[in-house]
Amino acid sequence: MSDHSNTIEVKGLVKSFKDVKVLEGIDLSVKRGTVLALLGPNGAGKTTTVRILSTLLKPDAGSVHVNGFDVIREPRQIRSLIGLTGQYAAVDEYLTGRENLEMMGRLYHMSRSDSKKRAEELLHQFNLVEASGRAVKTYSGGMRRRIDLAASIVAKPPILFLDEPTTGLDPRSRLAIWDVIQKLIDEGTTILLTTQYLEEADKLADQIAVIDHGKVIAYGTADQLKAGIGQERVELIIAAESSFEDAVRVVDGGKVRVNKEERSISLATDGSVREIKRILDAIYTANIEIDSMSVHKPTLDDVFLRLTGHEAATTINP
Repeated sequence: MSDHSNTIEVKGLVKSFKDVKVLEGIDLSVKRGTVLALLGPNGAGKTTTVRILSTLLKPDAGSVHVNGFDVIREPRQIRSLIGLTGQYAAVDEYLTGRENLEMMGRLYHMSRSDSKKRAEELLHQFNLVEASGRAVKTYSGGMRRRIDLAASIVAKPPILFLDEPTTGLDPRSRLAIWDVIQKLIDEGTTILLTTQYLEEADKLADQIAVIDHGKVIAYGTADQLKAGIGQERVELIIAAESSFEDAVRVVDGGKVRVNKEERSISLATDGSVREIKRILDAIYTANIEIDSMSVHKPTLDDVFLRLTGHEAATTINP
């Protein structure tokens, strides 16, 4: 039986394509009005999870409920409650932006006048009024993503699946999409978001699930995941006139990352003034000069690196 406090609940989700296991017992839950971000490297199973939740794929095993409805037995009820934005714009390129939104309204059985009214609202909300009379094929990448996201919420669905909504966008377009998503969050929409941008998850998500090799390997808030990494890090840039090898030897405590080309040393600390002073005293005593020093709290990049064994990158796909 599903937990009614959760809008989305996934238990033991399994999916294979021929001999390739994509999902190996995924457990997820999303409380009403919150955002869950799925992070994971290439082939982790994020998009497959979204496709099952949105009733586009059937699971091999496990239970999946959306707003209490079972994805296998009650897909029609689920489809009436959700919106979906995939990785690629799904609007008609030959229709104008306005025509696309009005068409979506009609497909949702809205009256012609209500479809026109809703289209006008969304064109203003997504800052697309000036481009509304142009064919979507003339839109920039950022505009296409905005019209696609607008089309997915024509019927004001209470649950929204966003599969890498800002992939390939320039920073300004990405920020515009984030603003729109934040407004949807403020209005109480429940959102499951897959993303390749750790900053995006950090900014938008209430909870984050890290998926790798078809399994959830970490789950919690951004702060909880960062706390799991533990210590802060001190980064030193060693001056050219000093021996980099000597500097590494002086500070080496077993938790040191070095970049010889950049002459940087990063080492874990407890973040206390006493610990930082001890490091600097050791450097000074060894007559080693530094160009700069900075202290960094753990980031989601650190979490991702620790859990998956490699850094996140803009080339990561679901």
